[in-house]
Amino acid sequence: MNPAPPSVGNTWLAFTFLTVFSWGLYGILLHKGQVLMGDPVNGRYKAFLFVGIAYFLTAVLAPFFLLLGKGAAFNGYTQPGAWWSLIAGILGAVGAFGVLLAFGAKGRPPEVMSIVFAGAPVVNALVSLWMTRNEIQFNAINPLFYLGMAMALAGGGLVTLYKPTPPPPSKQAAPAFVSPTLKAN
Repeated sequence: MNPAPPSVGNTWLAFTFLTVFSWGLYGILLHKGQVLMGDPVNGRYKAFLFVGIAYFLTAVLAPFFLLLGKGAAFNGYTQPGAWWSLIAGILGAVGAFGVLLAFGAKGRPPEVMSIVFAGAPVVNALVSLWMTRNEIQFNAINPLFYLGMAMALAGGGLVTLYKPTPPPPSKQAAPAFVSPTLKAN
């Protein structure tokens, strides 16, 4: 595995917050796009089609032109690197499609995305532990690591259960009956 080039200062943190902001908006905007397709049956598939177009623009064309501009060789790909990257992309697309299917099954962005963004870091932590199992000592893991995972899950559950909701629409009372004879006086 090639280590990432050293980062200067806190540049990584700025990019991390860029991702937090982008993915924080992802679910709500995806839901809005699905609803505004005006097709209750196929709207989610139509929205997913445009997600694919967006991925093509940002994940195919942008790096292609960046690589061209840097004069990078296009024959320097390794088979394992290509396969792992392809699997990661497929999982990202499957996740995006799962979000749309959850919306189609009457899930709403506050609930769906709270569960996704609370659960995904836990899955990430567990899989990372498994993938580095030969490099770490499990008995040396700080118990607060496990507490953090439990708190992430509990936080996602609490946000889902106790999110603010608008009050139900008030029913207007029917106009009171006024006798025609009283009205004349």
